[in-house]
Amino acid sequence: MPFRATVLTLYPEMFPGHLGVSLAGKALERGQWSIEAVQIRDFAGDKHRTVDDTPAGGGAGMVLKPDVLARAIDHVSADDERPRLLMSPRGRPLTQARVRELAAGPGAVIVCGRFEGVDQRVIDTRNLEEVSIGDYILSGGEPAALVLLDAVVRILPGVMGNDLSGVHESFEGGLLEHPHYTRPQVFEGHEIPAVLTSGNHGAVAKWRAAEARRLTAERRPDLLERDPKSGSRLSEESRANKDLEHDPVQPVKK
Repeated sequence: MPFRATVLTLYPEMFPGHLGVSLAGKALERGQWSIEAVQIRDFAGDKHRTVDDTPAGGGAGMVLKPDVLARAIDHVSADDERPRLLMSPRGRPLTQARVRELAAGPGAVIVCGRFEGVDQRVIDTRNLEEVSIGDYILSGGEPAALVLLDAVVRILPGVMGNDLSGVHESFEGGLLEHPHYTRPQVFEGHEIPAVLTSGNHGAVAKWRAAEARRLTAERRPDLLERDPKSGSRLSEESRANKDLEHDPVQPVKK
């Protein structure tokens, strides 16, 4: 069954956005996945189609009303097994492991917040999983929803021309990806590392593994302390065992 995304938003015209072009767009045309953008405002009960109100206890901004949002969620996902996601800066960070879980499922219902946020009661009663794409604030959940869907759709079966393209890249094995090179052999005085043109596939694999660990240690040392399957921090014993699993080959100096 194709992956089915339903997005609840105040700006449905923002979808499918960039997902309507390139590989994701072609997959959408082929029916390998689908997207429906639903206007939250359609579920307001007054003539002004009001969707927000002032925060209880005072403060700046406005809050999405729980009754309006709950009606929208119930309308699109009654008796629906798809996970319900709320794009939120206070959510759990989106990881490649979670992306793969979502891609293996039937789809997702994605709520895009606006204003100061969403009434906590609708989060609790509708079992919304809060998801963050980074430690920064956006004007709304729509760009974050597009990022999440981009990550999911690209690894759906048959979307990429070569499925191995989604395997050998950053975060898939718990590390950042190794450097890439292509012709010409010499560019502005810099040559492709000799090992990559040696024809020795074993040496190439060792070089790539070493470079991936080197880059990860330099730029994202936190990833070396996490289990790539769960994303949780490794114990001291687990870290020691993990280090023993890797060949201590030195990266090629450039």
